[in-house]
Amino acid sequence: MLSMKSVKKIYRSELIETHALRDFDLQVEDGEFVSVTGPSGSGKTTLLSIAGLLETFDGGEYHLDGENVGTLNDRARSRIRNQKVGFIFQGFNLISDLNLYDNVDVPLRYRGMPAAQRKQRITQALERVGLAARARQVPAQLSGGQQQRVAIARALAGEPRFLLADEPTGNLDSLMARQVMQMLEDINREGMTIIMVTHDPDLARRAQRNIQIVDGQVTDFKMYQGHSDAIASISEPA
Repeated sequence: MLSMKSVKKIYRSELIETHALRDFDLQVEDGEFVSVTGPSGSGKTTLLSIAGLLETFDGGEYHLDGENVGTLNDRARSRIRNQKVGFIFQGFNLISDLNLYDNVDVPLRYRGMPAAQRKQRITQALERVGLAARARQVPAQLSGGQQQRVAIARALAGEPRFLLADEPTGNLDSLMARQVMQMLEDINREGMTIIMVTHDPDLARRAQRNIQIVDGQVTDFKMYQGHSDAIASISEPA
């Protein structure tokens, strides 16, 4: 479970303070699929960066699987991030001169995982996204949708507890976007917890729950038909 309470994040320059998150509350239960919407600059990407332990915050509490991660040092945060969080980015973030197999392998190598275990995970992940037969190709030989599927495989190979997706269909045409979204839905049905930032209201409605952020605060949330029994709660800041 992921739980944030009264989280604040402030970016400071010499002249300006920007409040990216203001007394932000969020609770995401295991197995949920939550979409996050809001205008540009509202704090959506900051939320994902803090949720994924890429950034610290300036106030409040954040518990991940019951652990207060706000009190941890960089080394401990890095360990939890590598073990529990998978990232999917709008720009795919693949290494152009590595083939698909090696792209998926990179984060596993950072863990110091044995070669045999890495091979098994990489093969399974590429099979899961339908690209095992193209493992020796490089990203430039793939379509945008296929590259995003490699990025999903890279995230899944780490066997994370949570997937954080930042505009995962933003660089794709409508057909490829639907295919990637279907894959995320399938992964969620298998039990993966997903938080996805998107500007597309149609894609947002395909999640179990949508929260809207404006000026760093939750302004609205919706449960969608067919998911009314989801075990979830979210509090709007005062």
